[in-house]
Amino acid sequence: MVRCVRVDADEYAWLDGLRAGTPAAFDSVFGAYRRRVFGYLVRMTRRHDVAEDLLQETFLRLAQHGRTLTADTRLASWLFTVAHRLVVSWVRAQAVRAALAGDLPAREPADPAGRSPLDALAASQAQLALERALAALPDAYREVALLVGVEGFPPAEVAVILGQRPDAIRQRLARARAMLAEALGDHAPVAWRSP
Repeated sequence: MVRCVRVDADEYAWLDGLRAGTPAAFDSVFGAYRRRVFGYLVRMTRRHDVAEDLLQETFLRLAQHGRTLTADTRLASWLFTVAHRLVVSWVRAQAVRAALAGDLPAREPADPAGRSPLDALAASQAQLALERALAALPDAYREVALLVGVEGFPPAEVAVILGQRPDAIRQRLARARAMLAEALGDHAPVAWRSP
């Protein structure tokens, strides 16, 4: 499902409220973006517990910096930029932990239902296949595919969120679509398949 990232009157009101320190504005932004940011985080970290922690940290930063946002801030872009930076920090910390732990086996927390976070998100076989294909993508490609394909950000805005050149984002997106098409086979959208 692709999200619309247009800015509407509600977002302008929320931004004004955040800048004024109104708790109701924060609650509205949290309600509007919580699920989207969480979905992005769980897909990037592949860990439900980590995604919950990073979600809290993302919105904690909004609470801390809400009064300093400029009048032209795009809330979705701001939140996903923060979430992206938190994922990058988490990945770096994981690398340090892995280096310090040596050859100790990684232990994932068990889901009471026996499902992985991706399986829990999937409502149908096609969705499950897409979630698995997304999970198999290298991080840089998965992130671009999620931000453009799921969250609906235009590639130019993704370039700003990730701090990359727009042409690099377009190339990553094309490669991500090709990898997804290969993984999904006949279930891939026709536009993603090679001629």
